[in-house]
Amino acid sequence: MEDLQGKVAVVTGAASGIGEALVYGFAAAGMRTVVADIDIDNAEKVAGRLGGKGSATMAVRVDVSDPASVDALADAVYAEFGAAHVVCNNAGVLLFTEFGESTLEDWQWVYGVNVMGTIHGVLSFLPRMQEGGEPGHIVNTASIAALGATGIYGTSKAAILTLTESLADELDGSPIGVTALFPGQLRSMITDAERNRPADLGEKRNHPYKEYAGKVGLDPSTCADRLIDAIKAGDRYVFAGIPESPEYGFATIEQRRHDAIMAAIEAGVVPES
Repeated sequence: MEDLQGKVAVVTGAASGIGEALVYGFAAAGMRTVVADIDIDNAEKVAGRLGGKGSATMAVRVDVSDPASVDALADAVYAEFGAAHVVCNNAGVLLFTEFGESTLEDWQWVYGVNVMGTIHGVLSFLPRMQEGGEPGHIVNTASIAALGATGIYGTSKAAILTLTESLADELDGSPIGVTALFPGQLRSMITDAERNRPADLGEKRNHPYKEYAGKVGLDPSTCADRLIDAIKAGDRYVFAGIPESPEYGFATIEQRRHDAIMAAIEAGVVPES
């Protein structure tokens, strides 16, 4: 999808952090933008800043864990702009807890937002995009945690990666591209995600890094720049904000994992009789 000028970009989780940076980046590329978030107050502030710069934009409250809410988002987008060309299923939550200490409600909350929220976005928008027949792109925000982190968050992001790869294979050759976005150490509010945790999904936990929410990490605008380039090029994977370290860098860790898996595959090959 090379031409973004005048097209419509929908971003969930867009009231802050990576999502906010994405809508700014899309607007700068000449796109009309939809700032979707469960935090409608801050979503409207982001949309107000974009509108003040002359960009066509709208803010919509959405709870991505609720399929009816995501359907309502799609309805609002098509009623206002008549199309959706880039859909970023970006909303996500983070929870640090060990398996033995986790509760069923912990899993329901994280998977409801991260995994089902992504699925709801695809189911609500993809059929309409296909019916429209125009070039488009779906972006699902995974994480570097999808490639080897532990806990509820890591497993949810691994599910998003597999979902995205499956969708990309299915849509290969169609006008709709698919990208998995892997943010690293980017500045966001995700360590304070439990501010939006529903009361019926268990008690909120005291996140060890809550006080740093929105204060540490690399500028997420770099993520927007890389993603826009990936959409234009049709890239399946895009990474941004990967930490550097000569010995314990992420690439080194991932290479070790890859090597271990390849060795296990080779060991499991059964010779032909």
